[in-house]
Amino acid sequence: MSEIKVDTLTGKTSANDITVTVGATVTAKLEQGLTKVWGSYNLKDNTAYDAFNVSSNQDLATGRSQFNFTNSLSAIDYSVHATSRWEINTTAHTQSQFCSATMLATGSVQTTTEDNAAAGTAEDARYVTVSVRGGLA
Repeated sequence: MSEIKVDTLTGKTSANDITVTVGATVTAKLEQGLTKVWGSYNLKDNTAYDAFNVSSNQDLATGRSQFNFTNSLSAIDYSVHATSRWEINTTAHTQSQFCSATMLATGSVQTTTEDNAAAGTAEDARYVTVSVRGGLA
């Protein structure tokens, strides 16, 4: 097995044009497959567990949050995955919650978290994760 160790990858033709070959003929652009923004937050006390390319998190209302990006995306047609749960400890009882991305902008995404057990009542979760895939501006 071969190993390549580098600090920087730059496309030969243009800086962000790096093609990855998968199998005999399938190719993909490296940048397209990378997650551009991700974060995990406690919305009960508005603290971050960990994040990448997130400058801040705003508490908009009960169950509503906005994740602001450090570096904006090029368009609002990006892909978002948002999840939530009541506790971060997986051995404890986890309350059923629903989390969705509700407002997409090039510099932020808003999420809504609801308690499924209480007929969709808005509620701040103790653990919310967001990941975004799309083109950087």
